[in-house]
Amino acid sequence: LAIEVDHGLSEALREVVGSYPNVRIEVSDAMRTDWPTALGNEHWSMVSNLPYNVSVPLVLDLLQTAPIDRYVVMVQREVGERLVARPGEEAYGAVSVRVAYRADARVLRRVPADVFWPRPKVDSVLVRLDPRPPAVDVDPAALFAVVDEGFAERRKTMANALRRLGLDTGDAAGILRAVDPDPSVRAERLGLDAFAAIARAMLERGWTP
Repeated sequence: LAIEVDHGLSEALREVVGSYPNVRIEVSDAMRTDWPTALGNEHWSMVSNLPYNVSVPLVLDLLQTAPIDRYVVMVQREVGERLVARPGEEAYGAVSVRVAYRADARVLRRVPADVFWPRPKVDSVLVRLDPRPPAVDVDPAALFAVVDEGFAERRKTMANALRRLGLDTGDAAGILRAVDPDPSVRAERLGLDAFAAIARAMLERGWTP
């Protein structure tokens, strides 16, 4: 299945692969594609060159909804680094945690700007993602409420984030001490397991996302 939103490029695509009986071409916007209908019950690999403005929302949506067993996607280097980043790395953020929840991700290689025409101002990377069951057992709505609030103000501590979510100072401090000895820990240092532990502890105290 080849999806191309640009009508001019789709004609070139038909010239190259249109004669193959096992290739289906759709001229459509991948962000508006009904993926369950388009992909059916088969298992797929996704190989794509994704524009910067759609790469993150598209990958996150597909990881939740599509029967794709493997992704090899080319994205802007900055985006690729966010997809695969680990706690403590500069690119680490809410997107990194969301990917880690559903997939194993790694950069396969850098792709320099001079292999493209016209030449872009940035380098790209090839990223591989291998989907798997969620890595932690916790209500995802609660988990990502904590994650998103934690990264909403990157210079603030997790204690501040938990207070913004409705916890009092004592409960916030007690929950955080169970996952990190530093009372001023920030979201950038916490991994998926720590965020899951925080969300579970908050739910046990009667918090609702």
